[in-house]
Amino acid sequence: MMQFLLTIVLAVAAAQPRVVEIAAKKFAFTPDSITLERGETVTIRVTSQDRDHGFLQKELGVDLDVEPDRVNEVTITPQSAGHFVAICDDFCGSGHGNMKMTITVVD
Repeated sequence: MMQFLLTIVLAVAAAQPRVVEIAAKKFAFTPDSITLERGETVTIRVTSQDRDHGFLQKELGVDLDVEPDRVNEVTITPQSAGHFVAICDDFCGSGHGNMKMTITVVD
């Protein structure tokens, strides 16, 4: 019986996507780059440390409104390898135009 329960717990854990944590704060994302594997399902969770931000990467299908004190996440499965730039698409001040990060998808 114990072996059966362990098998179920491991199967459920394996089915959960990897979570990638990103912090947004005027005028940067931390980390400023992440690496994902093509075909790997991941949950991107973005938290704000100061105010409303956005997190947009069209080619990967990511478009989040990032609000403080709220879970802001999206689950994706990248299908193409490459380098993709994510931006803040919610004006957050004078350095807003430089608020970017790189998402690298590898085979």
